[in-house]
Order: sequence, then structure tokens, then C-alpha cells
Amino acid sequence: MASPFSGVLQLTDLDDFIGPSQDCVKPVKVDARPGRGGAKIQVGDDGSYFQVHQDGGARRLERARVSLDDCLACSGCVTSAETVLIAQQSHEELRKVLDANQTAAPARPRLVVVSLSPQSTASLAARLQLPAADTAKRLASFFRSIGVHYVFDAAFSRSFSLLESQREFVERFQSQALPVLTSACPGWICYAEKTHGSFLLPYISTARSPQQVMGSLVKDFFAQQQHVTPDKIYHVTVMPCYDKKLEASRPDFFNQEHQTREVDCVLTTGEVFKLLEEEGVSLLELEPTPLDSLSSSCSAQEPTSHPGGGSGGYLEHVFRHAARELFGIQVAEVTYRPLRNKDFQEVTLEREGRVLLRFALAYGFRNIQNLVQKLKRGRCPYHYVEVMACPSGCLNGGGQLRAPDGHGRELLQQVERRYGELGAQAPEDVPGVRLLYAQWLQGQGSERAGRLLHTRYHAVEKAGSGLSIRW
Repeated sequence: MASPFSGVLQLTDLDDFIGPSQDCVKPVKVDARPGRGGAKIQVGDDGSYFQVHQDGGARRLERARVSLDDCLACSGCVTSAETVLIAQQSHEELRKVLDANQTAAPARPRLVVVSLSPQSTASLAARLQLPAADTAKRLASFFRSIGVHYVFDAAFSRSFSLLESQREFVERFQSQALPVLTSACPGWICYAEKTHGSFLLPYISTARSPQQVMGSLVKDFFAQQQHVTPDKIYHVTVMPCYDKKLEASRPDFFNQEHQTREVDCVLTTGEVFKLLEEEGVSLLELEPTPLDSLSSSCSAQEPTSHPGGGSGGYLEHVFRHAARELFGIQVAEVTYRPLRNKDFQEVTLEREGRVLLRFALAYGFRNIQNLVQKLKRGRCPYHYVEVMACPSGCLNGGGQLRAPDGHGRELLQQVERRYGELGAQAPEDVPGVRLLYAQWLQGQGSERAGRLLHTRYHAVEKAGSGLSIRW
């Protein structure tokens, strides 16, 4: 079967949007019972499998299940995609929780929280020909109508991610632990962990992605505000990327004390659109309502974005901050210079003919592979690289609404315009960020901030198996 993804930028059997192309090497435990002799496998009328022994005995066999945790620990497939059915991360799971709340005792419902990414909002706005901010508020109305209690703007948590990325870069520049490679893209992280392991991991930023910062905010700070334990909150994020489901399933983001994930369910933009269709709801017919704020001391949030591109603006924000903090230079405008293609661009800070900072962005696996080869040869000239697995970045994520054949570029331009409509602010200027940062973390020790706003990545050992399945 032909690959549903880009065939132009293939790297061996690796696509820009990666499908299950490599080996799945999840080991299967065999229950070997002595003394039963040979056996055959038969298929029942209902599709179940039975192990039939020579002595006439039969035993129903359990279906093998592969969870997202198994995918993360496996050295086969690099990442997930829309061709993989993920039962734990679907709008059906959200429905189950909402239905359970309907039958629960009045004092015992789970608080259901939805966090909207601005990229998903922009994609839906482009499809419906609505302003982006208006679309976010109509989505808030829709989710509340089906039983969701709170709807937040995930761009708010990105401010924390950007601020931590800025601080981390300055520290690593001063200690010459360079280059720094961004970690907000889970597809890129899976590739780094499974393909290059311990070689790449020292370069990767430890700052959490906006999704996982939002997980910390909701299951830690917001839970305290609501006087509930984290397991009493069901947290759903709406993201432009299927790989965010994998990110949410990482063991690093599981609260052992309360046995709950920081993000319980990830819905892609396309899945939200499907949910709207199944509910028979048109956003055009809904009245916009304000998004919620995480703290009573913060005003209701207006949908926002950050300058510097649809992937969050990591390069631009870190570049401006580093120029000011390290060299006392205020950068009025960041000028990008395309290199091999529009998805590989460079930014430099110069003084008296000497390059002080050299940053780059590398989108898509063709450019990522070129970057990795430079690193391996010791010829990487960059101090910081914004890395994203999808060509054109997060606005073109694999979970976004797709255009009819031949109209992808036109749709992407519309999504970019809608995203640009959202009020873009530097992270330190977003209302409520500094106040919430002080309420939540300051005065409680750097260890707590490190645990809630940073993470670690892990090399996955290569596993060889004669039972590997070739997809």
C-alpha cells in the first residue's frame, strides 16, 4: 500500500509525517504450559482465537495490545500517525468521561478541562472562514455545552515554556554546552531518542513543551485552586499533531502519587472537527463565550499567540533574550536568511563584523537529517536550533484539517493568516504570567520549578528480534 505521507522527503523508510514503517518489536509473552502436546489455532465465529490441543482441550486467547507506552519504549517505529488507531486517546474516551459524570453523584464528578492550542484554532478558523479569536470562543461554547467545565488557552502555558527556554539557553551558552536543540516537537524527540540516542540527547533542551507545561499547571496549580487531587481532573488538550498523544503518554509525565497523567487525552484538530459533526453542531451557530483563566487573580484569557512563527517562536524569543542578556543588544527586528530551502533558515547577531550568535530553524526530516550530520561531523555552526518534524512547522501538523488534493499550499496560507490574527505577545508581557509564576513556583525552591517546567529524555536501546513484524 502506498504511503499516505510525503514521498518527496523520504529518508530511507522515514517520512516527514512518519507512519508505522519500521519494525514493531513489542515482545509477546508466551504462556507455555507443560504437558499439553501440540496445538492448533482456530478462529471462532465471533472472530475470537482459540488454542485447540491434541487432547481436545481448547482455550480462548487474549488479543495482543500495544499501548502508547509500548510505542515509546520500542526501537521500531519512530513515531505515531493518523494511520495508527489509539483507543486511549480519542474523542470517544472524552465522551465516556462526560457520560460517567452524568451518572455520578452530584458531589463526585470529575472536573473536565480542555486546553486549546492556537494552531488548532487557526486551522478550524480557516476551514470555517471565521476570525481565529472568535473560533476559540465558539469552541469554548461547544465544549461547555457537552459537559466540559473549563476551557483554557494553551498559548498561556507556552509563555512558561518560552521563559524557561530563554533562561536555559543563557546558562548553557555561558557554560559552552552548545548547541541547544528545541524539544517542543514530540516527533523530533522520538526520532532523536530512538535513532541517535545518547549522541543527540545532551544537546536537547529540557524545557517542557507547552502541552506538558499546561499539564503541570492544570494538575498541580489549578488542582490546588479547586481543592481537588489531580486524579479528580480529566485534562484534554486539542493539538495540531498526532505525536502529542505519544508525548502525553510518556512515563515522565505520570503522577505516581495520584496515579494520573498530566494530560489524560489529546485530540487532534481533525478529531475535534469529527466530534462537532457527530454532535450535529455547527460553530457558526454558537454564541462566543470567553475562555477561562487558571487563577481567580487573573482576568479571563483572550486567545493569543506568540510572534516568531506558527511553531511558537522559540528561535525568535530566545534570540532576542540572549542578545539582550549576554551582549546588551536590543534586537528590533529578527531577519531570517533562507539556506537550502524555506524550512532551513538562519539568524545571526553580529557586532563589528564578528558573529556573536548564530541561530537556525530546521523543519522537516530532510533538514533535520542535514543538521544531525553536521553535528556528527563536528561542523554545526549554530548555538541554537528550533527543530520541528513537520515541513512548515506546527501549522502544517499531521493532525490539522487537510485540504483537497492540490490545495494544500493555499490552505496553509489561510491557516497562517488566521494564526496571525491572534494577538501576538512576548511571554513576559502576557497578562497573568508573571503573577501566576510567582504564586505557583517562586519561593518554593528551584527543585520544584525544575520538576514542573523541565523534563529529561531517554535513549531507547535497539532491540533485535526474529519475530519482528514488517509493516
